[in-house]
Amino acid sequence: MRDWLAARAAATPGREALVDGDTRPTYDELNRRVARLCAAWHGAGLKSGQRVAMVMHGNCETVVRLFAAMRLGLVLVPLGTRLTAEEQGKILQSANCHWWLPEFTREPLLRLRGNGVSDSVPVPLDPTPGQAGAFLDGTLRPSAPMAIVHTSGTTGVPKGVVLTPGNFFHSALSATLRLGHLPQDRWLCTMPLWHVGGLALVTRAILQGATVVLHPRFDAARFMHALQHEGVTMVSLVPAMLHRALDHLDGGWPGNLRIALVGGAPLSSALQEWSHNRALPVAPTWGLTETCSQVATLLPAEAGHKPGSTGKPVLFSSLRIADDSGQDLARGEIGEIRVSGPTVMQGYLGDPRSTSAALCDGELRTGDLGYLDDEGDLYVVQRRDDLIISGGENVYPTEIEEVLIAHPLVEDAVVLGIDDAEWGQRVAAVVQTRRVDKLSVEDLSDYLRQQISAFKLPRQWRITDKGLRQVSGKVRRSDLASLFEDDSCPGCL
Repeated sequence: MRDWLAARAAATPGREALVDGDTRPTYDELNRRVARLCAAWHGAGLKSGQRVAMVMHGNCETVVRLFAAMRLGLVLVPLGTRLTAEEQGKILQSANCHWWLPEFTREPLLRLRGNGVSDSVPVPLDPTPGQAGAFLDGTLRPSAPMAIVHTSGTTGVPKGVVLTPGNFFHSALSATLRLGHLPQDRWLCTMPLWHVGGLALVTRAILQGATVVLHPRFDAARFMHALQHEGVTMVSLVPAMLHRALDHLDGGWPGNLRIALVGGAPLSSALQEWSHNRALPVAPTWGLTETCSQVATLLPAEAGHKPGSTGKPVLFSSLRIADDSGQDLARGEIGEIRVSGPTVMQGYLGDPRSTSAALCDGELRTGDLGYLDDEGDLYVVQRRDDLIISGGENVYPTEIEEVLIAHPLVEDAVVLGIDDAEWGQRVAAVVQTRRVDKLSVEDLSDYLRQQISAFKLPRQWRITDKGLRQVSGKVRRSDLASLFEDDSCPGCL
């Protein structure tokens, strides 16, 4: 397969590829920058198949490094910008990385050894036109490892998901066929590039020839400015970003915005309805790191009629709902969502046990619970590991969270199960609000009691003004569970 960026640069050399503040390279300029970096890295000794770690900032330099790594056949190990040195070290060791790539071009490379020692290797500066010219194009092997993207680790230690160019190519193709594509499309990327959502967006846009407007992090004011002044037509968000954008909105949405893809965490019916009422073209989506992003997506025209749904599977991906023995369940019955298709990962790096548990004949056992309606649209109910069983009754946290988030003073809510000797688990809730002084446990309990059964009511509460989710939109329930270890303050943090 021909190198994607080189093919795009040949097709539309003068089209704007990236917007990073005042940095606005065309596709031809971006391709030449990648070629120069390839020549420099090749001169320093980097070879195809080696694993390279890099902190993934949301800027042009990171995108250049991403496509240089692809062209050289390196296996990228993305690192988050907020990781501690200890967290970085664990990933470097588990992925057995050969190199640490610098954040700036003129910094030396670090050659890593298994015993924790590293050697500083200078990067040959300013390669000759002939040296750079040798890397103006390249070839990708569809089935070779391209990236090892670590899961969010919401239920345990993050796993290294091995993804290939073939995974990313089919993810881009299926998303494009579902969402549509226009030559003037401009994607606003606020998703972190160390997350599969950010990586998939950038590679998809390059294949499409779209312009990527890069933001290093989500900021509501800057987000609205970009929509109004950068001609943004498409954006990817997690629900928390969407909530802040809607809260910040003054007037209507710019007419050029045609899709706001929302995923990474469940989109509540209340937030979906709020978006629909304010004419925001929201497309709820569901996917996993293990499927290279999107699996199912509901188009904006359908979203207002099916709150809570994430739509049908994208082209080339198949899903089914299975019971514990792997048998298909009838429409409307809740079971495990299983996915097959060309976006499914190769496996978990160095973890054959987890790989064999997750993959069976190419089908991925997602661990998510959901059901299909009569029209074949998917509703994701819960992570299997997050299901609460209290007194023999199944309690789905998302059901309670949706009711809580609809409360006018609640910004976010997470419901979880706490071990209990009598009941097996008891229901607990953490609620985020900007009005801690105005929201009481009694108010919330009375509010819930009107809408859900008594056995689902939280028995313990924490109320806070702090955010509950990671930047990817995921929740580390184990961290929130630790808030309930001290019972001295049952209703607040």
